[in-house]
Amino acid sequence: MEKKNNKISNGVNILGINISTLKKGEVLKKIEQFLKDGQQHYIVTTNAEIILEARRDEELFYILNKADLAIPDGAGLKFAAWVMGRNLRRVTGADLVSDFGSRMSDFRLAVVNWRDGLSKKEEIEDVLREFKVKDFFVKDIGREVGQDLSDLAKFKPDILFCTLGAPYQEKFIYHTINSSPYEGEGRVRLPSVKVAIGVGGAFDFLTGKIKRAPKIMRWMCLEWLWRLKKQPRRARRIYQAVIVFPLEFIKWRFIHPLFYRKNVVGFIFNNKNQVLLVNWVKDNDYWSLPQGGVDKGESEEEAIRREMKEEIGTNNFNILGKFKNIYKYKWPKNYSHGGYKGQKQTLYILEFKGDDSDIKLCYWEHKEWKWVNIENLTKEAHKVHQTAYGIFLEKFKEIKTQITDNR
Repeated sequence: MEKKNNKISNGVNILGINISTLKKGEVLKKIEQFLKDGQQHYIVTTNAEIILEARRDEELFYILNKADLAIPDGAGLKFAAWVMGRNLRRVTGADLVSDFGSRMSDFRLAVVNWRDGLSKKEEIEDVLREFKVKDFFVKDIGREVGQDLSDLAKFKPDILFCTLGAPYQEKFIYHTINSSPYEGEGRVRLPSVKVAIGVGGAFDFLTGKIKRAPKIMRWMCLEWLWRLKKQPRRARRIYQAVIVFPLEFIKWRFIHPLFYRKNVVGFIFNNKNQVLLVNWVKDNDYWSLPQGGVDKGESEEEAIRREMKEEIGTNNFNILGKFKNIYKYKWPKNYSHGGYKGQKQTLYILEFKGDDSDIKLCYWEHKEWKWVNIENLTKEAHKVHQTAYGIFLEKFKEIKTQITDNR
């Protein structure tokens, strides 16, 4: 899926996720533009819960930030934006489907729905008839891997609504309309789709399966209280949105900027005296050593093994040396990764014991890899890393000298 520009205009960044500040009318106009420009687009409806999930799920984090529009669908985001001096116009999935319904009559519309969801296929079809959609197709899917989507592809929808809830709907949309390196089992692409939107439980309101909160409660941002009363089983989810999210936002906005993020770097070398570099997916020529953050409650050794497995697909190496907090640097202004002021890096010298065929990159992190002669490390790496890598190279030589002397 090629896009001319996937940045959200007039957006605000909350916990690392770019959120649109467009009004509902502007969102609808933007969708109409998307339908006419000959490209594929997808829209996500974000709330506090989804953003918290994205902080645990890097793939979801990437997909949300690649969206053409990330619409705020939750009171928590509105309050967070107020703290940052910005005003978010809440646009719920239910409102978006309802208001966009009258504009869908001339397009082929598909809805992907859980087979065991609250709203059944026939009920969703009745709603679409009320919207006077001429050509529609509702696809029920199960939760097993390798869904048969051939009938959906044959229908050739212009618009795709996905009701699976986060993170399933966002990942489903991304991997069915996007030409990413990912090739999941049973994957079918939908090249006909011009606009895909993750709408969560929007159709449950429209089919009457769930009654919406009174307008006054929605206006007062108390819809969560209504949902708790009507659906007590949602207590944990509401706790996440009402208690956990504000605390995480406060840490991200006011506490993290005072500290450096803990980071581990893998200096992975092979028996040909070469070191592994990876090219960041967001830049045409950003070669670096694989690295990543240390999660809460995780040791640095656990972090380096996890990060290398996630980023290059293998942790088949021997740890020959560790240099704690060897390099520290500040991030550029407005760089929002975790809200920290920068990061302090712990270097691991890693002797690769696997084969090149073991290396499988994480598609949302890196797009290619290569072995380079160790002496050329600083020349081959991106300029922002060259000072640090000069230091790392000296530490690698120290380790090699120690190993040689011990022999």
